[in-house]
Amino acid sequence: MGRRIAIVEDEPAIRENYAAVLRRQGYEVNTYTNRAEAMQAFHTRLPDLVLLDIGLEDEVEGGFDLCRDLRTLSHYLPIIFLTAHDSEFDTVSGLRLGADDYLTKDISMPHLLARIAALFRRIEALRTPPLAENVITRGSLLIDSYRLTATWRGVAVELTLTEFWIVHALARFPGHVKHREQLMQEANVLVDDSTITSHIKRIRKKFAHIDPKFVAIETVYGMGYRWNIDTVNC
Repeated sequence: MGRRIAIVEDEPAIRENYAAVLRRQGYEVNTYTNRAEAMQAFHTRLPDLVLLDIGLEDEVEGGFDLCRDLRTLSHYLPIIFLTAHDSEFDTVSGLRLGADDYLTKDISMPHLLARIAALFRRIEALRTPPLAENVITRGSLLIDSYRLTATWRGVAVELTLTEFWIVHALARFPGHVKHREQLMQEANVLVDDSTITSHIKRIRKKFAHIDPKFVAIETVYGMGYRWNIDTVNC
């Protein structure tokens, strides 16, 4: 039997559509319509990954509450918000609660499947030693494109998948400006400019938490962002 994925979604047609696609990919899928039903099952046995919406039946923010509850049960369980809510506030809220990724329902099925596979690959890769060909070093930054991990000055930076690929896109070619459309392509997300800006802000905060002097991500006003080549050897 394949890995177990839980879908928490209160719209039957949407829920069963995602479930059917995932089952065809070999995943074992369990579906739930509300937070209470899902948590009852999760207390018995955790899935390997959870897809959840924000609004769940009469709970406008039931998905947020469920994400918070899940993080008390497991720090490492992959959690993806899959929702029609595309505001910057909702995105920030979901990621702050511990979700690994935040996707909107207009994402294509191939991209969704790729994100799920990437999270599973990250879990598996963490159990194996890093391979040199997958590692990029830029001064104090070390990123592993197979394990989907990043460290700064030897300390792990807890990035979501979207954040990881944004950092990877910038650091791969230090000094080159990446505009927002390029960053969206690299991260396989379709969002507005303000959401990319929010991702950059969160990335900077995560690096600054490790190193208050972190300035490697430079804003090039009117153009985009670049990995500051002046800090490569810092």
